[in-house]
Amino acid sequence: MPGHLLTTASTVACAHQGQAKAGGPAARVKVAGSPAVFLSPPWTIVGCTMPPPNAGNGPCVTGTFTTGSVRVTSMKQPLAMQQAPGQCVPTGTPLTVSQTQTRVRAT
Repeated sequence: MPGHLLTTASTVACAHQGQAKAGGPAARVKVAGSPAVFLSPPWTIVGCTMPPPNAGNGPCVTGTFTTGSVRVTSMKQPLAMQQAPGQCVPTGTPLTVSQTQTRVRAT
């Protein structure tokens, strides 16, 4: 599934509007001046509004994207892509990409 590569400048959030920050920038690959992001490290989520246990199962703490680029890699590791599904831990809600670069598409 082709999609735009995520960078450290991409806007990613949990379903409860918590902002996600990339866990592993690929310093060797830059797109529009920002480093691309490796698939494997989890994204750190801050500002999640989901209530803690007893009132909910939140807040979202980390998130990961389940699939990444196959043909475009950095240091033999796949990169995170906009169209790939992402999931938050511990809530299981999706990660949503609302803004990213549009210059580089990968498969």
